[in-house]
Amino acid sequence: MHDLIIIGGGPAGVAAAIYAARKRLKTILITEELGGQSVVSESIENWIGTPKISGADLAKSFKDHLDAVRDDTVQLAMPERAESIEKIDRGWRVRSTTGSEYEAHALLIASGARRRKLEATGAEKFENKGISYCASCDGPMFAGQDVVVVGGGNAGFETAAQLLAYAKSVTLIHRHKELKADAVTVERVTAQPHMHVILHAEPTEVFGEKFVAGLNYRDKDTGEIHTLNATGIFVEAGVLPNTDYARGLVDFDEVNRIKVDARNQRTSFEGIWAAGDCTDELYHQNNIAAGEGVKALEDIYLWIKRQ
Repeated sequence: MHDLIIIGGGPAGVAAAIYAARKRLKTILITEELGGQSVVSESIENWIGTPKISGADLAKSFKDHLDAVRDDTVQLAMPERAESIEKIDRGWRVRSTTGSEYEAHALLIASGARRRKLEATGAEKFENKGISYCASCDGPMFAGQDVVVVGGGNAGFETAAQLLAYAKSVTLIHRHKELKADAVTVERVTAQPHMHVILHAEPTEVFGEKFVAGLNYRDKDTGEIHTLNATGIFVEAGVLPNTDYARGLVDFDEVNRIKVDARNQRTSFEGIWAAGDCTDELYHQNNIAAGEGVKALEDIYLWIKRQ
């Protein structure tokens, strides 16, 4: 019986695991890989303390830091993915996709989320070759270029606002007739002279050679296909939290993210915490996720010591 099971190897899970090792909590970290969503980014420029780092190097730094402190305290179960959670006497049992079972008194869910992918011909081919799912990570690489944002919610307009600081032009495409973003945000962003919005349109194809050269989109009113030349396409079509295995165990919000108490990351069920992009946290960033993992671990440590 371990003290803690951590599910997920992104910033939240690894930060918690490092703190667990420092506090000598017997811990199992279950993850398919280390690094989280940013592992595919070519350049991350907002990881505090590091002006610029690739996703692959960030993942390596996570592994190096964890290996330096975990010794026999934190066990790394990788590559594995949590498949089910079962309440048992004095704790939890987690079964992984390999058939392994792990038991602990406390559970931290930090399994993150996956981006809703762009559904257009050629989109998969050009991921990380012009198609990005993180403007904060990749946006500065497109300074002085024409770029496209797909998605008309707040995330789409926040991405557009970031890109307007250095892009030659930003065109936002939204599939519905009305925007979902806050009116004040829309007014502020669309007031910029090099910002353009196309409504009731749907991307159909991404084209280029080695890298993105543009996309075709369908006007949903007329059915006509139009072409936009652009070297960058930033997709903000929403995210899908990796929480299916916890359904029915803790409270979810309307988009299946785990509801947490922002003071300590506790969920609706005693003995379960959650951190990072799988939660209903308002802002999703690597630095924020890492902080939530640390916050959760501090509370978990005190909780375990009181048992």
